[in-house]
Amino acid sequence: MSSPGSRRNSYRGAACGSRATFEYQVRRRSSSCSYFASGAQTGNFSVRLSQPIFTVTLRFLLAIDLWLSKRLGVCACEGSAWGGIRPLVRLVEFSGHVIPWLIGTVYTLLRGRSVEEQEIMLNLALALILDLLFVRLVKTLVRRRMPAQNRSEILSTFFVERYSFPSGHASRAAMCARFFLAQLVDTDSMRLLVVGWAALVSLSRLLLARHYVTDVGFGLAMGYCQYSLVERLWVTWNWLQDALLIGLGERLNRAYDGLWMIDGKH
Repeated sequence: MSSPGSRRNSYRGAACGSRATFEYQVRRRSSSCSYFASGAQTGNFSVRLSQPIFTVTLRFLLAIDLWLSKRLGVCACEGSAWGGIRPLVRLVEFSGHVIPWLIGTVYTLLRGRSVEEQEIMLNLALALILDLLFVRLVKTLVRRRMPAQNRSEILSTFFVERYSFPSGHASRAAMCARFFLAQLVDTDSMRLLVVGWAALVSLSRLLLARHYVTDVGFGLAMGYCQYSLVERLWVTWNWLQDALLIGLGERLNRAYDGLWMIDGKH
């Protein structure tokens, strides 16, 4: 059996060990907090002062972009602050996806009852394809990674999105909203509904932490400008029919010329 003195010494040793461990953890936490709170900021700020003003301004704006985007990602997962409305936000997000828009546009084009309706749907389909190509080109050039909070969904397995800048949903929403306002909408209530839809789709990308704020902002500006290009390159139904007939006539003429050459050789 151990003596009272040995037990007392063991208790003191255990107490000293636990106290030392606690003090080490406290010093570690305080040192890390002080590093992120004061030391790191001071060191980074001193380094930034030696850099050009453009670089300092750009890094400052990017820091605000990262902070604001992280604060807005309240529906990134079920355990987030607003995780309860995540299914509703995802439904709004899906309303701006390119697949349902292309399917709906092509279906309306094929089922159109008038030439004017078919012409509008044709140009809308071309505008969606143009937007998809422009967004893909910019994403490939910039190669900005998506936020770390982003959570992969079922659609990600079929349509892998590796890059974040710009937001294709925001670009598509702005382009479609301006298209509808110029071509189809003629009442104030519908105008408000279209603009509200575009704003909600863009906001859903931030709430779900799919994109940064600058991604969505640039996407909106990009989509707004894209409609100006679509309006300049507007394809009329008569022009399309003439182009198809001219192309078909040229192919038939080439085919007849080939047949005549074959007959001449025989």
